[in-house]
Amino acid sequence: MAGDADVRRGQCHCGAVRFEARLSDGFNTICRCNCSYCRMRGAVVAAAAGGVKILQGEDALTSYRFNTGVAQHFFCSRCGIYTHHQRRSDPTQFAVNVACLEGVSPFDFPEVRVTDGVNHPNDTGKPPRLAGTLRFFRAE
Repeated sequence: MAGDADVRRGQCHCGAVRFEARLSDGFNTICRCNCSYCRMRGAVVAAAAGGVKILQGEDALTSYRFNTGVAQHFFCSRCGIYTHHQRRSDPTQFAVNVACLEGVSPFDFPEVRVTDGVNHPNDTGKPPRLAGTLRFFRAE
């Protein structure tokens, strides 16, 4: 993965888990989701169709699955930070928590699309849809 322009390094809060992710389209894919789990987690994610390579701390990673059990959400068992997940709509693809990427904050993005995970395409048989847009306005 190293040497690829779309490769970003990241880590959890305590540094036990370190990884590289190859973003599929830079930050053009950033989004949030309104499903029950993502709504509570509140993370902004970017698609990592190129995958996630764990560099350190694989033994510190734990995962959580719910509902259909297809999506797998990974987080550090020490500090509790969500680092990435395997997607339900396409289990060969992953997404990463942008807040874990070096030099990136979820507040760097003035607008973030919110996908409708409550009405997931795998449940409805309909195409994915947008639930709304989150906007961040900096206090001046």
